[in-house]
Amino acid sequence: MTRSFLQPDDVRDLVAAQFGTGRRLTALDRLTGGSKKGVYRLRLDDETTVILYVWTIEENYWPSSPVVPDDPFTDASGAELFAVNHSALAAAGVRIPRLLMLDRESRYLDADVALVEDVGAVKLEALMEDDPAAAAAPLSTLGDALRRMHTTLGPEYGKLAAVTRGEASQTRRPEDVIVDRALGHLDAVANRDARLGEAYDRIAGHVHQLRRAVTARERYGLVHGELGPDHVLVTPAGEPVVIDFEGLAYFDVEWEHAWLQMRFGDAYPALRPVELDPHRLELYRYAQVLSLIEGPLRIADTDFPDRQWMLDLAEWNIAKALAVA
Repeated sequence: MTRSFLQPDDVRDLVAAQFGTGRRLTALDRLTGGSKKGVYRLRLDDETTVILYVWTIEENYWPSSPVVPDDPFTDASGAELFAVNHSALAAAGVRIPRLLMLDRESRYLDADVALVEDVGAVKLEALMEDDPAAAAAPLSTLGDALRRMHTTLGPEYGKLAAVTRGEASQTRRPEDVIVDRALGHLDAVANRDARLGEAYDRIAGHVHQLRRAVTARERYGLVHGELGPDHVLVTPAGEPVVIDFEGLAYFDVEWEHAWLQMRFGDAYPALRPVELDPHRLELYRYAQVLSLIEGPLRIADTDFPDRQWMLDLAEWNIAKALAVA
């Protein structure tokens, strides 16, 4: 598809309405890295900056795919999810960018948009690599925030917005949802890679074996869904700020920690995690390996600008999947 991104003239009415006619837009920078929404830095003539989120088809690189109906982590994008989840994280005491304006009525653009505080461009991921000592305090503070999230309990699992509206359909155990999700991802990639096709039965058998070790439990905490150090910005004052939280859900906290272990690596213990079920954790870890094969291969078929990075990510996880099957 031919994509059309925002130009400075597109946001001048928004700037005038939000900041007054006495302040002028001097630059509009489209930030890289996002794949579901557009992220822009607006620079004003008084040297202040703000961040604009834009939800449109042109900004979403992800093609549709078959989904498990009660999987709470599908279609995790949109202004409604952003607004509901922003309020929930603020109530849980999690540092997030301050919301300055939310427009779901196309007052300024033919899109849902949100204007938020610009907390800077320093990612915790970069700080961990370049200056581990400087990353220690933000990691500790982030761990405090995660424990508040993971001990904020919901009555059932599902997207936070759906649970809040009383529309979450909890008809089976969450680990069974994840098994179906994992096997669906395996089905999607088995014909694309001969190694996975050959190992199909072994991989599926491993998923079922992991599932059999998991015992019933009904305790659902607030989870981000895909929190890595690239989804945490660090302010000049050293505050860790959580972003990209449209996937917020009530779910088994082991789902979050499987992801955290993978993404934070050796720094993970600094987050001081809550007590976890090791069997549930291992099932979710392996399911995420399969997800990180299917998702990258699917988006690599589009015009996503960093296709090779996605292919490399898929290859890395193919090796992981085959190592235990």
